[in-house]
Amino acid sequence: MTELRNTEADASRFRTRVFVVALVVLMALCLVVARLVYLQVVRHDDLAEQAESNRTAVVPIVPNRGLIMDRNGVVLATNYSAYTLEITPSKVESLDDTIDALSKVLDIHPRDRRRFKRLMDESRNFESLPIRTRLSDEEVARFTAQRYRFPGVDIKARLFRNYPMGEVASHAIGYIGRINQREKERIDESEDAANYRGTDHIGKLGVEQGFESTLHGQTGVERMETSAGGHAVRRLASHPATPGNTVMLSIDIKLQKMIEEMFGERRGALVAIDPRNGEVVALVSKPTFDPNLFVEGIDSENWQALNESIDKPLLNRALRGTYPPGSTYKPFMALGALQLNKRSPTQVYNDPGFYTYGGHTFRSHEGGLGGVDMHRAIQFSSNTYFYSLAVDMGVDAIHDFMKPLGFGQATGIDINGEVRGVLPSTEWKRNTYKRPEMRRWYSGETVSLGIGQGYNNFTMLQLALAEATLANGGTRYRPHLIKAIKDTVTGQVTEVQQPPGQDLGFSPRNVEIVRNALVAVNKGGTGTRVFAGAPYTSAGKTGTAQAVSLGQNVKYNAKALEDHQRDHSLFAAFAPAENPRLALAVIVENAGFGAAHAAPIARRVFDYWLQGDYPNEQDMAAVRKGQAAAPIGTPLRAADVPLIDP
Repeated sequence: MTELRNTEADASRFRTRVFVVALVVLMALCLVVARLVYLQVVRHDDLAEQAESNRTAVVPIVPNRGLIMDRNGVVLATNYSAYTLEITPSKVESLDDTIDALSKVLDIHPRDRRRFKRLMDESRNFESLPIRTRLSDEEVARFTAQRYRFPGVDIKARLFRNYPMGEVASHAIGYIGRINQREKERIDESEDAANYRGTDHIGKLGVEQGFESTLHGQTGVERMETSAGGHAVRRLASHPATPGNTVMLSIDIKLQKMIEEMFGERRGALVAIDPRNGEVVALVSKPTFDPNLFVEGIDSENWQALNESIDKPLLNRALRGTYPPGSTYKPFMALGALQLNKRSPTQVYNDPGFYTYGGHTFRSHEGGLGGVDMHRAIQFSSNTYFYSLAVDMGVDAIHDFMKPLGFGQATGIDINGEVRGVLPSTEWKRNTYKRPEMRRWYSGETVSLGIGQGYNNFTMLQLALAEATLANGGTRYRPHLIKAIKDTVTGQVTEVQQPPGQDLGFSPRNVEIVRNALVAVNKGGTGTRVFAGAPYTSAGKTGTAQAVSLGQNVKYNAKALEDHQRDHSLFAAFAPAENPRLALAVIVENAGFGAAHAAPIARRVFDYWLQGDYPNEQDMAAVRKGQAAAPIGTPLRAADVPLIDP
């Protein structure tokens, strides 16, 4: 029997299925259309930007760093281009194996490996780091031929910093080095973060650090079309970098070099300032270091030699070395006494060769100087006179008078790193010490302050600034190293404006009394032999400062002490006395009497600045050994002396 199918039911089921399938297809089409609308309309701009980003790459163009010049246009810091072999650690499977293979193609020394490891510790894994620098053309060609063997390794052309004068003025100029992690974090948080894209180096010390924003320039960008493999195909657009501006210093580099040569192997510092405007014409710290060692990353041997040396060549003694000023402090004590009406210049005090206070005896000149007034006390450096003066004035009055002169204060010089030193007061002692008996100021501690000892500790920059302020009658200018900025693009030179001088209100008569006494020091006092025959009138004060404390009954014997325990030799002066054009302070560490070591250096600085003279070879050698007073033989003309030895 044949079963009859219900065609009507089949048709209904078929129609239902078609409808469901059609509905599913329609919904799918709607979803596709919705997605297309979303992608092509709603997210059009965003996706177009992503597509363009995948097709192109924005590459930063690092600007050329600005030059540094001295006051006469001598280049102190410049740039040169060289090829480097660089590795991107994130793109290398085995770093050690890669370096070993590279060493068979190019010379890679152990110091290169050590430096590369240190750079890795300071950098991020995706950064390209140099394993070799200053490749020759032959080395570039040798690697290029085998480039395919070394993914993640490439040759790049980079600009390197160069300091043509080497060690000369290195503490003032500073150096650049690779940006470490802490500096990178600080840059990323600053408003200038975009300007440091692609930059590997930054100023670390001195002018390089203090004027980083001026020297760095403005980073440019290139938009490059790239292939699917990430290789550049063509340049689409370019915005060139703007080179950093040239910084012109007030330093005279030939004078700086001359001073450093006169120090020889001795330690010390010298700061010379134009008292009329605060320009620093010499900022010397000895020993020095070669800043070129730091440009590519200093190797461990050189770093260890610099960092562990007992002579501390990395210490900027002019800004960070603090010393008792010794007798160079006495003229300021005298001026303070006159200003505060604590002494009359004609009052005579007996100097028996010692001073007794509170049961303690303080040493002075052996045999004593007899009756001394203020003029004679400065000229012949009577300790007894200034011991008693300190007691009469008191520690807080001394502090309040010396503070505006810059002692124990930040001078505001335009490079970083200066320290304040110590200008003692009762408040300072209370805040410095924790034990109750140490926080109290004892009157006997005031005695040594009068001769620049005790708690007094100042930098040569502070002493030179005070000397410059005294030289121009009491107007204090902020010391500065930067004279002008030269725009690299326009060539326009702009003088750097400095704040106006601050008048400290000294009586001209009081200044004249102290000035005349300082002139007498160089005419008939401790500076007589050094300034014999000088064609100008100078004013100065020698000083000898203790490096270690001795007992009251212990007689100083340099031969019985270690070299680093011997007294320091100091000299502070200005010239010409009647119209000062230069003021300076100099210290030769552990050298002894100020007239024997520090003053001869100062004499030749004045001869250079005022007369255009330069010490001859014999004279230079004698000054280095502390065996010269006035110049020996006929000086050379400074203009005829080459800056770089032939």
